[in-house]
Amino acid sequence: MTALHAPVPCDKNEYVFTSESVSEGHPDKVCDQISDAILDAYLQEDPYARVACETLATTYRVVLSGEVSTTKNIELDVEPIVRKVISDIGYVVPNQGFDAQSCKIENLLHAQSVELQTNEGAGDQGLMFGYACNQTKYSMPVPIAMSHLLMQNLAKARKDGTIPGLLPDAKSQVSMRYCGRRPSALETVVISTHHFPKNEAEFAQMKDLIENLVIKPTVEELESDSCSSFHAGDYEIKINPRGMWEHGGPAADTGLTGRKIIVDTYGGWAQHGGGAFSGKDATKVDRSATYMARHIAKSVVESSLADECLVQLSFVIGESEPVSLMAETFGSGRISDQELEKLIRSSFPLTVKGIIDYLDLRRPIFLPTASYGHFGREEANFSWERTKPLK
Repeated sequence: MTALHAPVPCDKNEYVFTSESVSEGHPDKVCDQISDAILDAYLQEDPYARVACETLATTYRVVLSGEVSTTKNIELDVEPIVRKVISDIGYVVPNQGFDAQSCKIENLLHAQSVELQTNEGAGDQGLMFGYACNQTKYSMPVPIAMSHLLMQNLAKARKDGTIPGLLPDAKSQVSMRYCGRRPSALETVVISTHHFPKNEAEFAQMKDLIENLVIKPTVEELESDSCSSFHAGDYEIKINPRGMWEHGGPAADTGLTGRKIIVDTYGGWAQHGGGAFSGKDATKVDRSATYMARHIAKSVVESSLADECLVQLSFVIGESEPVSLMAETFGSGRISDQELEKLIRSSFPLTVKGIIDYLDLRRPIFLPTASYGHFGREEANFSWERTKPLK
């Protein structure tokens, strides 16, 4: 393959780093999307609704649980919301173990604890990380950015019929060689996809189409990114390495909300506080403070104050102000990390209410976040991806 960047000798620590992504049809992502769709439905009716919705999906069944409180005594019919999400993902084929028409839906949502309904502080204790870097135009590390783009492009080919016979469940994996903190060479790209039954010739054709219509264009797009420094060259491609995959989705592997937290963030390249996002309204700092930390880190990088930035915030239940703030630039900062922390404190609202208002997080905007990552996205409603100039 023709490389846009020639490999250069590495005089620093050299290693291979891997990230993965999953499709919107992955069982856990089905659950994330259902949880966020229900959250959005409540916020549509009441911007001050408190929601913590957990979803389980298995063979012909979806189970909802969690807590909800609203200021308007809303009685929400969740069944059509759930079925629409499943249908939009692509689980519409009957007699496959899981589809929008025939799955049973159990709603076990109940009222939220009174103590948490009126407090403007954090809904729980916890620590949250946000990160940004200049490895790609998305201010994201290359392995996770490429993994997401592979899944998005595969989904497009499935939905428009460019690659026939694909089903919604899929995974990708990207291994990148690094020189120090910079990507230098692409090593391996993996895609595994669920599909309708095929004979050997049809299976081989499917893999050929995925390689030429999904993998190669995706790699070329990221290699040609103006921020990119990696060399593609003769990377290894693995498609369905275990062979045909005819049984997938929630019928084959039970899904749960919140089990893809590394896929949702930075692919393991940056730290994670442990809290999941989907199904939680913005009073839950697991979500809102993580979004704010990403916004701050991205503002630092795009203001050319550092090549990469990690921000940590931590909160105590019931308290509005964070009990700690840390900024780390891994030696790439134009100012010291201590000076950067002072600049962050003076430039951004860091209370729970301040974060919610600043990022406008009471809107029903969360369903699109539930697949292909919460960060590195260009959609207009992703307010945390916009940046504030700093100097």
